[in-house]
Amino acid sequence: MNAEGMINILSQFSVIETTDRLESILRAKGIKVFARIDQAAEAQAAGLSMLGTQLLIFGDPRAGTPLMIKFPSLAMDLPLKALVWESADGKVWLSYNAPEYLQRRHHLDSAPFRAIGALLEAATHD
Repeated sequence: MNAEGMINILSQFSVIETTDRLESILRAKGIKVFARIDQAAEAQAAGLSMLGTQLLIFGDPRAGTPLMIKFPSLAMDLPLKALVWESADGKVWLSYNAPEYLQRRHHLDSAPFRAIGALLEAATHD
């Protein structure tokens, strides 16, 4: 996936295990998990086939709300999202919006949420 503004991290785990690990890491840090969407399961329920794909929606309203007040358009990208997906070659990836992309897109003073990258990376390997 070469979408503009995305960071892609190769995971050594399955889609489900990577998403489980990320959810656990986030909750341990006090970050709220708003939703977990199994997009492959939803595709299957609609009679379609899709490789493993899960979307985790998460954030900390104490950190995000002040930014959304100052930069209302940021609400389009908050809460934060992590996409865990299997590529056609069987590799599993964790993808998310680059902080610099969010900074450019919403004309922020600085790149937000840099520390989240380390948490997301930790979910992909031991």
